[in-house]
This record gives sequence, structure tokens and C-alpha cells, in this order.
Amino acid sequence: MLYNAQHEQTTTALVTAFTKQTGIVVKVDNDDEDVLTAKIEQEGARSPADVIFTENSNWLQQLADKGLLARVDSGTLAAIPSADNSTDGDWVGVSARVSALVYNTKDLTTAELPKSVLDLAEPKWKGKIEIAPSETDFWPVVSSVEDRYGHARALAWLEGLKSNAGANVVPDNETITADVNRGVAQLGVINQYYFERLKAETSGSSLRAGLAFFAPGDAGYLKTISGAAVLKSSAHSSAAQKLLAFLVSNTGQHTIAAGESFEYPLRAGVAPNRADTPLAQLSPSTFTPSEFGTGAEAKKLLQEAQLL
Repeated sequence: MLYNAQHEQTTTALVTAFTKQTGIVVKVDNDDEDVLTAKIEQEGARSPADVIFTENSNWLQQLADKGLLARVDSGTLAAIPSADNSTDGDWVGVSARVSALVYNTKDLTTAELPKSVLDLAEPKWKGKIEIAPSETDFWPVVSSVEDRYGHARALAWLEGLKSNAGANVVPDNETITADVNRGVAQLGVINQYYFERLKAETSGSSLRAGLAFFAPGDAGYLKTISGAAVLKSSAHSSAAQKLLAFLVSNTGQHTIAAGESFEYPLRAGVAPNRADTPLAQLSPSTFTPSEFGTGAEAKKLLQEAQLL
């Protein structure tokens, strides 16, 4: 059983390819990553899940810190750069995404765009931005700002975002991307693949959104990791480890690259989807999954700002 918090499109392609290669049938339970994490914590040793696959690494780290994950096979970990895996080997990175700005090209030129994520809290953006604070893809950005500038400045920044967004607080990145394209807001922070999906689904004349990155190394310019882990309570640990090995294999990583998820494969030598700018050409900050940890500080800050 796979508890899947990744986008269903991505996981369906991977599971189908895995079953075709191995003959192992995978049952999938889809839900949000916070929901599935809480479910595993409640179920404990009775959990029917063998593997959990999340969009963001903090949920895996939360389970690891509670001793609920098994160590990933060393060969599987070795297939992915160590910085993209758990420092203790409890989960493995599978794919990456990069945080970016989506903006309405009718309202803004590239020269007018903010260079730093901190700029979004300035009064000039009041009524022009849309935010999705409950979207867990946003939490690494919050953690990164706090890590670099401290708790007080990060909180003030969130309060500025809240004031600037006003009523434009939405549930997810899909909504931000669609709303910016429609002109409901002028810009917002998303992961880059949401824009690429919109672009793939939208005819040229109706695409009004554009994608841009913050200045190199900015606290809002992140590469974040989607990963997977085997539960310590798994009744099918051998098959579960085989699934993780497949996810980071050449076949699994090419499945990600060839699909329509527009996420970045992490295995060396596997090129991303042609719509994505290669990671080697990007300049995100050095903020890592280990620094992000469980995401507890991001959640605390968002609650203090009354955005959660």
C-alpha cells in the first residue's frame, strides 16, 4: 500500500511503470501530505501503508523523528545526491521543484518584478498579490526566510504579505496560477511546475501569465524536494524497498521527466522535461531539506501571523 501525497498524475505514471517492470501491484491511497502524515502517526504499527510519497520533505522528516520510518537501502540512497536525501537515510529524494514568481504579463513587465521575496511585503504590492499560506509548498519559503533573517523579521514579512493580499488568500498554488493568469491578482509565489502545467493546458492567446525567478540565492528562490520512505511497520518491506529503488532508477526518473508533472528528476544524467529550465542554469539559495527539517517553525510563524 502506497500512501500518496504527490500529484496523482505523477504517481499513476510511476506506479504503472513499476508494476509493468516488476509485476508487483501497488494499492494507492491518495490524500494531502499533512493528512497522511497524521494518519500514519495515529495508526502506528497498525498502519496498512508500506510506503509514503510526499510533495515536501518536512512530512517525511516528521515521521522519521518519531521513529516510524525504516532505513532506505544504501543503493537507493546512492542514486540521488546526498543533499537531497535524509541525513539519516530514512527517506530518499525523488524529484525537485523550484519556487518562483508567477505574474500577469499584461500588468507587469519583468523590469517591474520584485528581486527578493521580502519585497512582496512592501506597500507597493498592496492589493496586487495572492497568497496560499495553507499550501505546504509555501512552508519551505517561510522556513528559508526565518533561517536567514530570524523569527522577528520573518513574522513581520508574513504580516506584510497578509496585509497586501487582503481577501486574496486562497487554498493552493493552482488557484494562484489560474487567478494571476485571469488578472485577479498581478503576482504570487508558486513552484515552477504549476506554471508549466498551465502553459501546457492553455492556448497561446489566453496565456497571460509569465514565470520569473528571484535574484540568485534569494531566500524565496528554493529547490525543494519531493521524497519517499518505507514505514518501519511495513508488512511488505522488500517490495516497498523495490518501489523506492524504482522511483530513483533510470526508468523511474525518466518517467518523471517524460510526464506532464514538470518536476525535476534528481538522478544524475536524467534531463528534465524540455519545458523546464535545467537546474544547472538556475541559481536557487543553498537552503536544504535538512535545514527545513519538520517544517514546525514555518507552521508556528504562519499561525502567529494568523494565516493558519
